Amino acid sequence: MPDFLLEIGCEEIPARMIDAASAELRERFGELLVRKRLLGATVTSLATPRRLAVMATDVPTAQQDVTLTLTGPSVRVAYKDGQPTPAAHAFAKKANVDVSQLERVSTEKGEYVAAKSLERGKSTADILSEALPEEITAIYWPKNMYWRKPGERFVRPVRWLVAMLDRQLIPLEFDGIRAGKTSRGHRILHAGEVAIPQAGTAYVDALRAAKVLGRAEREQQIRKALDTATRTIAGARWREDKDLLDTVVNLTEFPSVVLGGFDAQFLLLPEEVLVTVMRDHQKYFAIEDAGGKLLPYFLAVLNTDSDPQGLIRHGNERVLRARFNDARFFWETDQKKSLLDRLDLLRHVTFQKDLGSYYEKTQRVQRLSSWLSEILKSHGVAVRPGVVHKAVCLAKTDLTTELVKEFTELQGIVGGLYARVQQLDASLPEATRRAIADAVYDQYKPESTDDDVPRSVEGAVLSIADKADTIAGMFALGLVPSGSKDPFALRRQANGIVKIIDKFNLPIKLSDLVCDSLELYAGSEASKKFAKSLEWWRDYLRIQKLTKKSWMQAIKQDPQSDAHKSPLTFLWDRVQFYLRDVKGYEYDVANAVLAADPDDVADALARAEAVRGVLMSKRLLNLPEFEAIGAACKRIRNILRQAAEKGIKPATEWEELASSTPEEKRLAEFLATNGPQIEEKRRMREYAYALDLLSTSRDLVDEFFDRVMVMVDDPRIRANRLALLQTLLREFSTIADFSEIVTEGKT
Repeated sequence: MPDFLLEIGCEEIPARMIDAASAELRERFGELLVRKRLLGATVTSLATPRRLAVMATDVPTAQQDVTLTLTGPSVRVAYKDGQPTPAAHAFAKKANVDVSQLERVSTEKGEYVAAKSLERGKSTADILSEALPEEITAIYWPKNMYWRKPGERFVRPVRWLVAMLDRQLIPLEFDGIRAGKTSRGHRILHAGEVAIPQAGTAYVDALRAAKVLGRAEREQQIRKALDTATRTIAGARWREDKDLLDTVVNLTEFPSVVLGGFDAQFLLLPEEVLVTVMRDHQKYFAIEDAGGKLLPYFLAVLNTDSDPQGLIRHGNERVLRARFNDARFFWETDQKKSLLDRLDLLRHVTFQKDLGSYYEKTQRVQRLSSWLSEILKSHGVAVRPGVVHKAVCLAKTDLTTELVKEFTELQGIVGGLYARVQQLDASLPEATRRAIADAVYDQYKPESTDDDVPRSVEGAVLSIADKADTIAGMFALGLVPSGSKDPFALRRQANGIVKIIDKFNLPIKLSDLVCDSLELYAGSEASKKFAKSLEWWRDYLRIQKLTKKSWMQAIKQDPQSDAHKSPLTFLWDRVQFYLRDVKGYEYDVANAVLAADPDDVADALARAEAVRGVLMSKRLLNLPEFEAIGAACKRIRNILRQAAEKGIKPATEWEELASSTPEEKRLAEFLATNGPQIEEKRRMREYAYALDLLSTSRDLVDEFFDRVMVMVDDPRIRANRLALLQTLLREFSTIADFSEIVTEGKT
């Protein structure tokens, strides 16, 4: 079977967009082949700054013929007095068969006429010629361009297309460009067209000869060149940076590396400033010694094969020297005004147009941080509220500095660096001043699930409060993340809150965090602009006069409702993501734990670990107690739900009646004897012990359902048995909802 090639050649694509677009094109093409019944092909991709290509091996030359069964009108309509009606003739004509070939089929709606129709498969070339333009247009780009047809968009102007099935040209056209059999080589090293003799390996070989390499080859070539250049400096190594490496791979088609240097006097500036200039602004790799100390050298990746006269190296050194001089000037200028003196300037720095200034945000975060500090202290967590207070006051002041205005990536970091070198309060011990600076420095951590959390509890409190204030305010304005769109990075910030709570094992409930964050907006100018149409916000305003617990329960009753897309349910969803995608818990374990209570992150993680451990041990020993308990929980829920639908209420508590069966009594005795012990173990978070104890009830539960009828006619007996089931379900479900546990393997 033939190989296929599609190459879209264009102006240079932004490096940050290439990998995602290449993967999407590969997935779209694979799905297209499946939809069109062209099965069995292996799909791969190739991407450079000037092209996206998708390749497939063993592509069928045509679809297989298929026989379709078409259902027509009912027999009653199709025939009258045994003769076909006009409706039958019309259906036969549509199905392209003689009316005598119509068959009768039985369906849930009755007897209908049907016809078998042979659909002949189309050629692969015809299918792809028709379908591929739509797939190209559908690729998602953060920003699109169009220059001829408004309906056909792409990230950059398309300059050429290659579409081939082995040696056959596929007559494809996109935005006025017709596909051919010629590609383009490297813009500098092999200018002009490159003939593609055939799809498959011949395409890759032709590009390689034209100085265009695939992604893996480019990365390997860059790493080898970085190593070679660094070895010319005794005891040096280049600083590994995966994100930067990914960027330069996608900036080049045939890369090489040049070693440059800068004046050692610039090393007096903080390393964070120097590395940011090199990494984020110039795309240079830093060089360090064996101890990790920065050296006055850098490595620049070029999109050409060499720099024989050193002109490129000299140009990069000149640019870097100018940038470092700017950074030094800004650093020295900023020291003329301390961070404390900059606090009032935040009144003129907008946080969000409807949420006010950073000065107002600082006030809210300060109050929220104080509340969090008191919560932690009451639970025995060692935290210094004074350090937290001072760190919050300084946290956003670096937004007014010249260095952050020039290098925005350094916000927070610059504040921490300035707090270290400035004498903010002569009465503060050095250790305290350092703790304040570290908290300011770490305020935006973690910036991803792979990033480190703040170094101290004080930094953790500041980070949580800052993120919670942003999430609450944005949700109250109705600025909720949807799909792939999250312009305010609320998911990232919520993930950060969950990770910090986990890593520090903080006793913070998400409902309290959200409610207090919202409460701090009360009476502000920002609150006047909140989206009052949001039902969860109206519920909050109404229920907050009662208790926060009431609001949480209202949300939990229907957490998936569009009316309750609250910041609380958003955080709960991030807890589920953290359990499953970050911590690696099975999806049913995560669902079971969060169905019981998603509000306490640290507690949910402890319960998840216990549930997984107990389930694994039981399954290894072939003792599926919890699978059976899960089935029982489902049954109990159904019974209680059906009773509620009929208006039947359980008794307040189970009592022994003259009619109580031995099975009822044994189950009630188990709950009375072991319930307090289970509750004590839960309180101490000894969940594994509590689960083992609960698992011993399996036989008693099985006996109860085998021999006892719950929904009997006698209302007193029925209510009494419902009360017993309600108590049993409550005991089972406080650690995890075992009805969520998958009983037939894992997926």
